[in-house]
Amino acid sequence: MTEDLNTHMKFMQEAIAEAKKGLDEGGIPIGSVLVRNGVVLSRGHNRRIQDDDPLMHAEINCIKNAGRIGRYSNTVLYSTLMPCYLCAGAVVQFGIPKVVAGESHNFAGAKEFLEEKGVKVINLNLKELKDMMEEYIDTHTDIWYEDIGSL
Repeated sequence: MTEDLNTHMKFMQEAIAEAKKGLDEGGIPIGSVLVRNGVVLSRGHNRRIQDDDPLMHAEINCIKNAGRIGRYSNTVLYSTLMPCYLCAGAVVQFGIPKVVAGESHNFAGAKEFLEEKGVKVINLNLKELKDMMEEYIDTHTDIWYEDIGSL
């Protein structure tokens, strides 16, 4: 990996804190942060359960919380889980050039779609996040399958 792993881990820890916040609220433990020039612009977590909103995935919540920031061309989106097609579409729509995912073992997401659209995707493949999602999926299987549209 050519980029600084320490930097990626620093911002992924922020996304993990968001995931844990969502879990503490009774939601799905997926978190995200949007970073520009080494500064967190916004943060979010999956709020589908809390808000009864099927579109409120972590990445969407994070981008929404950023508000109108103008151009996204120099931002990085960190997500604890590889983004799905909904969230990948938002990344492409707003021109976010890089996504750093915590893991894709539990959900492959839309990595190929992002890469086809010119987005650089880095998967940190973190055991902590694999374990957290596996535990959630095992104990909340119905909610998980609803979240990924596989009922």
